[in-house]
Amino acid sequence: MDLLHDIERLVTCESPSTDLAAVARSADVTAEVGSALLGAPPERIVLDGRTHLRWRLGSGPRRVLLLGHHDTVWPIGTLERIPFEVRDGVLRGPGCFDMKTGVAMIFHAVAALGSSEGVTVLITGDEEIGSPSSRGLIETEALEHEAVLVTEGSADGGALKTERKGTSMYEVTLHGRAAHAGLEPERGVNATIEAAYQILAVSRLADAAAGTTVVPTVLSAGTTTNTVPAQGKFMVDVRVRNLAEQLRVDEAMRALEPVLDGAKVEITGGPNRAPMELSASAALFDLASGFLPGLARAAVGGASDGNFTAGVGIPTLDGLGAVGGGAHAESEHVLVSELVPRTRLLTALVRELT
Repeated sequence: MDLLHDIERLVTCESPSTDLAAVARSADVTAEVGSALLGAPPERIVLDGRTHLRWRLGSGPRRVLLLGHHDTVWPIGTLERIPFEVRDGVLRGPGCFDMKTGVAMIFHAVAALGSSEGVTVLITGDEEIGSPSSRGLIETEALEHEAVLVTEGSADGGALKTERKGTSMYEVTLHGRAAHAGLEPERGVNATIEAAYQILAVSRLADAAAGTTVVPTVLSAGTTTNTVPAQGKFMVDVRVRNLAEQLRVDEAMRALEPVLDGAKVEITGGPNRAPMELSASAALFDLASGFLPGLARAAVGGASDGNFTAGVGIPTLDGLGAVGGGAHAESEHVLVSELVPRTRLLTALVRELT
């Protein structure tokens, strides 16, 4: 199967997001695979050293944007431990599910159209680190189109992703005052203790009923074991189902006040991706269900570049890529039997929307 061969080419070119040279090499391979199927070379868009690829097919108005990314979370050398393989109907390899199979599916789906007038393919190179350089490109491109189809891997059981939580990321810095921990600790302002108070305050912002998670994650404080810490910091990961919750948490984070006399609290960061709410995907999901009866839909906690396109008001359907699982885990895999039907679904959707 040509699709399997192209997936192998993409997966075996490792592309961790933080390695600019690796991402550039991956862009070269992705461009070769895509150009052979789409009949034209892409525009290479390099932003902050990261290589993104765009094919604008046809000369008429833009209709459908097919969106994917070629970077992965896996460091160089992972292939030696987790090689590309297909065994017993299961395809494995770093980045196969998230989301190099989805990239190959885009190329094959568009190639099967016959006419690709009004279709744009955008494959970015920094999604796994929050799309810092490509966000503006994605949003600007989406606004020229009537619909966006994202080929991230499916949800469990092959369900399409019709809702994605929005994300916010914060760094909370605690400023105290150093002192000798043994001789005169009372003269210091302990940033570690202030961090403890603030971590508890932040964790109380979560709302399980609303689906809002607020999770303090990485924590650091102090310099030596016999010094009252003068500074500390911790990171906060926020996931929300709707914009109102994202704004509520943001306001509360920025309203944090120090507890200890003499301490200061500094908040940086904020919302990264708006929620992709059901209203953005409902009509497209209904259309997909007509082509492949029995499709399920799912709301998921992870974010994708589809959050950006939905956030600027463009109908967006996600999870149209590989059926499998194990994203970001050593169990990452793709079910080979689902490759052809899901690629045909993608072709049918694009044809209908153009």
